[in-house]
Amino acid sequence: MQKKWLWVLVGIIVFLSIGGFLQQPEIVPIVKKIPVPQSQPQLETRNVNNTLLVNGDQLFAHVQKLNFRRYSKRERSLTRTYITNELRKFGWQPKLEKFPNGVNIFTQKLGTDKTAGAILVAAHYDTVPDSPGADDNATGIAVVLEIARLFSSVPTPKTLQLAFFDQEETGLLGSKAFVNQPTHLENLQGVIIMDMLGYACYIPGCQQYPAGLPVTPPSDKGDFLAVVGDLENLQLLNAFQNSSENLPKILKVPIPFKGLLTPDTLRSDHAPFWYQGIGAVLVTDTANLRSPHYHQPSDIPENIQRDFFTGSSQIIVNATSSLLAEKSVKKSPPAS
Repeated sequence: MQKKWLWVLVGIIVFLSIGGFLQQPEIVPIVKKIPVPQSQPQLETRNVNNTLLVNGDQLFAHVQKLNFRRYSKRERSLTRTYITNELRKFGWQPKLEKFPNGVNIFTQKLGTDKTAGAILVAAHYDTVPDSPGADDNATGIAVVLEIARLFSSVPTPKTLQLAFFDQEETGLLGSKAFVNQPTHLENLQGVIIMDMLGYACYIPGCQQYPAGLPVTPPSDKGDFLAVVGDLENLQLLNAFQNSSENLPKILKVPIPFKGLLTPDTLRSDHAPFWYQGIGAVLVTDTANLRSPHYHQPSDIPENIQRDFFTGSSQIIVNATSSLLAEKSVKKSPPAS
């Protein structure tokens, strides 16, 4: 019995030392409504490899074309038609994968090194009943489609896999169905999940944090991109690098014990991969901790902060490129 309590104490100490960075987007109620800022800093996105420079106009065009509720069977079917048509334009061959109550979309481009494994980039495409979901999650869909465009003719050692999950809003049903297919987990070296990428606020105090945060918050403005990852796969977190370019700041959030001590970190599509022992990160603008439009009818394209969205997208493209270029996964020391 004494040994049991000793292990519990060790777990609590580890949790308090690193779990304090937590700020999961989809669970903690927003404390107050935040007014939409009237202005924002202009972010210039640059990349040394011009072939991997995101197109902000194209990104926002996807969000505008998906400006409708994606909840009913018919609405989700229309969304799948749009996604698959766009993928085919870029030379991909998407497959529809049915599961009870939903349909996932999956496609891949083989890498040049058959032994290097695969990186999966994914986002959910459904919405809650009363919201058109521009930020949640048309922004995620748009970035996956932009990655499809950018990497369509770029050879990489690792295989690039893309997925669009259905029924995330009803209990992560799509991603759970996905990981239940063993072939999807073969040689999978890491997963990037995107869930809300386009809202920023620049008024002091507009960024909320969970109660009891044991560390000083990095900012009281919602001007950063959060990346939440499991502590056992830090190479995924470390692929997201703060840049000297004018891109949004990155807050890396390492989570111990696959979220066992922090269950609120398990409410997006990265969680089913953690359950299967697959490294995964959630990339997010922190949702209701920042945006008054979370799950509301007001989650429309006009409330997306375009420069922040474009900069966030470039960060994700840069990280994806870095992960795909690795010939093998190397364990990294803990992020500082």
